[in-house]
Amino acid sequence: MKKNFLFFALTISIYFLIPIALRAQAKPYVILLSFDAFRWDYVNRGITPNLDKIKADGVWALSLRPAFPSKTFPNHQTIITGMYPEHHGIIHNDFTNPFTKEKYKISDSVSVTDPKWYLGEAFWQTCERQGIKTASYFWPGSELSDSTRRPTYYEHYEHKRNYYTIIKGVTAWLKLPYKDRPHFIATYVHETDDMGHRYGPNSPEVNRAIQIEDSLVGFLFNSLKQANMLDSTNVIILSDHGMTEVSKEKIINIEETIGSESKIDGVGPVMMIEPKTGKIAEIYDKLKRNEDHYKVYTRDNIPEYYEFSEHPFIYSIIVIADPGWTLVDNSSKASVMKYQQAGNHGYDKDFIDMQGIFLATGPVFKKAYRTGTLWNIDVYPLLCKILGIIPRSNIDGKFERIGFILK
Repeated sequence: MKKNFLFFALTISIYFLIPIALRAQAKPYVILLSFDAFRWDYVNRGITPNLDKIKADGVWALSLRPAFPSKTFPNHQTIITGMYPEHHGIIHNDFTNPFTKEKYKISDSVSVTDPKWYLGEAFWQTCERQGIKTASYFWPGSELSDSTRRPTYYEHYEHKRNYYTIIKGVTAWLKLPYKDRPHFIATYVHETDDMGHRYGPNSPEVNRAIQIEDSLVGFLFNSLKQANMLDSTNVIILSDHGMTEVSKEKIINIEETIGSESKIDGVGPVMMIEPKTGKIAEIYDKLKRNEDHYKVYTRDNIPEYYEFSEHPFIYSIIVIADPGWTLVDNSSKASVMKYQQAGNHGYDKDFIDMQGIFLATGPVFKKAYRTGTLWNIDVYPLLCKILGIIPRSNIDGKFERIGFILK
């Protein structure tokens, strides 16, 4: 009787313990690689052999639709939180808290690492809360001063760090002992953004930037193969937005229309205006009557598809330039005229030049599968599904819009 009981107990233990062990071993690895301003059609120029292999063998979307405004920090936060900028808090690369006059600027390491600006939960936080180690190599917003909101491993941003050093750092984390190894790694490369701003999206310099980033893809996969991690790692390659041509001939000085009594925040594709008390209708009417190469809205009447009205730091009036046009005020006009670059982004998210790329390959993804435009707010719930964790309940993203790319 005692022997039978021991045999039964051992059988039950094995029955439960083996699936637990298998689940632990089967927990996938995911690398999320962002190429800043890699426009949707850059993969069609015939100069990306490594990305072409993913296009042929993995998942390739026609484009990846950004959130508005189509800027770097707002969209990296949208990707990693599954929330629109009006909900995650990073409403622009640079903006002002109108109540305290404090400024958020991506060039300011103090504000960029201050947790109070970030209202969303990043995917690495969701993972860490559920017992999964994570890492970030330069993903915007991963260096917050609050250690509970950072990945297990992260690197302080250095704009001039060698790109191959970044990829080596990513694969080094995957060579750690199993118990220390991150199962999710986010990383970021900026070459196409730098060259796109400076020379324009149709320049030879951008083609060279595309080739550089494509070579990094090849280096990443070779490194994964050498580490014996290629077959167990899922790689998603995407971009935060695209790029379009701009010029000094397409500049609009908004202050010439409304005067100098309103508070103006922003230069470029998007400008926010806060008139003096009681003057909102008057300023809006002036802008509406002179509406040429821009659209003007109030927070109350901006179309819902912009998803840009619910954050308290959004001013009462929003002006959005037509693609290729630049909005300035008196204080910024001279500088823009002197230093205007050849490319920019930030425009309407549905303008095709603002859309980015999405490619994915690995054991969880369908093979040789081409699809239409995906939305970047849906990447967060996709990641949750891949790693088998519970997403936050307050996100804007929907797994149902993107889950079909999985096996």
